[in-house]
Amino acid sequence: MRGFDLTPYRRSTVGFDRLFDLIENNARLAQGDNYPPFNIERLSEDRYRVTLAVAGFRPEEIDITAQQNLLQVIGRKDDNSTDRSKFLHVGIANRSFERRFELADFVRVEKADLADGLLSIELLREVPEAMKPKKIAVNGGHLVDINEGRDAA
Repeated sequence: MRGFDLTPYRRSTVGFDRLFDLIENNARLAQGDNYPPFNIERLSEDRYRVTLAVAGFRPEEIDITAQQNLLQVIGRKDDNSTDRSKFLHVGIANRSFERRFELADFVRVEKADLADGLLSIELLREVPEAMKPKKIAVNGGHLVDINEGRDAA
């Protein structure tokens, strides 16, 4: 994959540095390992699901860490625990992994479930009331909450 030159955009925008850094970093990392495969779904306007195919992993072998703007999923397998000498063919990947997902502001992990070899992580975006848009009336009127159409006082 070829790199992106975001210099023209950096010259004419203010406050988008984090976004540009994410784009450039993801372009570099896109050539990396694709294990385990995953899906990202948008369930509704503020709900998302990340699903990873982690066949062969038990819940205690998976570590999920959520911190500000980052979701990290680590799977740890003991490579010496399985006697490979009995296998004629090994086609099911069974190795340790680390996956990172950059999260938007105000996105938090709601829950995680492991079933049938799929790890599903539910995400929810909760914008604080103070950050939601407010309509400002001209000439000293009251503030109006755009989301509910009522006086915000």
